[in-house]
Amino acid sequence: MNKGKVDVLLGLQWGDEGKGKVVDVLTPKYDVIARFQGGPNAGHTLEFNGEKYVLRSIPSGIFQGGKVNIIGNGVVLAPDLFMLEAKDLEKSGHELRTRLHISKKAHLIMPTHRVIDRALEAAKGKNKVGTTGKGIGPTYTDKVSRNGLRVGDIFLDFQAKYEACKARHLKMLESLNFTDFDITEEEKTWMEGIEYIKTFNVVDSEHEIDSLLREGKSILCEGAQGTMLDIDFGSYPFVTSSNTICSGSCSGLGIGPNKIGNVYGIMKAYCTRVGAGPFPTELFDATGERIRDLGHEYGAVTGRERRCGWIDLVALRYSIMVNGVTQLIMMKSDVLDGFDTIKACVAYRQNGELTRRFPYDITNGIEPVYEELPGWKTDMTKFTSEDEFPEEFKNYIAFLEKELETPIKIISIGPDREQTIVREDR
Repeated sequence: MNKGKVDVLLGLQWGDEGKGKVVDVLTPKYDVIARFQGGPNAGHTLEFNGEKYVLRSIPSGIFQGGKVNIIGNGVVLAPDLFMLEAKDLEKSGHELRTRLHISKKAHLIMPTHRVIDRALEAAKGKNKVGTTGKGIGPTYTDKVSRNGLRVGDIFLDFQAKYEACKARHLKMLESLNFTDFDITEEEKTWMEGIEYIKTFNVVDSEHEIDSLLREGKSILCEGAQGTMLDIDFGSYPFVTSSNTICSGSCSGLGIGPNKIGNVYGIMKAYCTRVGAGPFPTELFDATGERIRDLGHEYGAVTGRERRCGWIDLVALRYSIMVNGVTQLIMMKSDVLDGFDTIKACVAYRQNGELTRRFPYDITNGIEPVYEELPGWKTDMTKFTSEDEFPEEFKNYIAFLEKELETPIKIISIGPDREQTIVREDR
């Protein structure tokens, strides 16, 4: 942690790496936690004190008293879903008003955005991307086409701006022959959400972050989804609609590149993916099912089964490169506690040629090349120090660090906040 710098925490795989828990573990060291992209399609699950929480739009530092939490301009916000999420937290005793600030420049997800999302996905037929239907893509589309509605607009002739956007959306839906829907009740709740947002600190977040840095405050930037879902560098077109990589923290919060300090990259000890899209190391056998069951691999927001496979070091090297990762954090190591053999993909064979580079297209013709390592066959969930790790697990860590050329700083051995081992020598 460097004073005057912001540290960035992001996922290196296809999302669901466990960012929420890690932010919650790291936040005691920081004064500010800022979310820089994504929307309510991404759920961060945290477990502590016997309680389980799923955060969709609110930064994961909200559970640490006295911390400032910022929803940045790169986030797309659904007022109705935000209101439900925030009120649930307030009911459980977590005070939000003084802790949570919302950027005026964050774009709003309208009810019609969600309808457009469903309409566009239906129109794709067999070529569906696997969207969550939360309206994320259409909202970002409006943003880049300069037709978006922003949080700051709720204080500036809002009703007229809303009606103009809605009318344009309805024309679009009519052209798609998608007219069998009723958003009347949804719209009422949405408007309640708009009034609810007005009770929070709505700020020029880029100026606020600059001021906080000048005051010497430490800031942790939190990403959503994962690197392999990045709109530019992910497995396009099966990606999300924003930049999930480190550079997204600059554009999503108004931070200069020279202000970036540590970049924490989170990965699972294996690999998962939700929805459609290529997945080179996916397992379609009993081993894949076993990993899913042991890891409780179901979407925090959608409840969908996650596709499971062995760790993909080709994709991880690529993610580390485009993000400038300085330290790795490995999650769900305990899920592999009972396996006799652990596999890791070290290269791809594509069209008969071996490559360690992540290629332009991984849709077809990719055969993973595995290296096998002996499993540790030990229940690690009660461990409190890396000194207790079995030799086979230490060897697995050393193997990954050599392959990825990046130190593994934190290792998670269970879902609870306490089941986290910080390696002080890294």
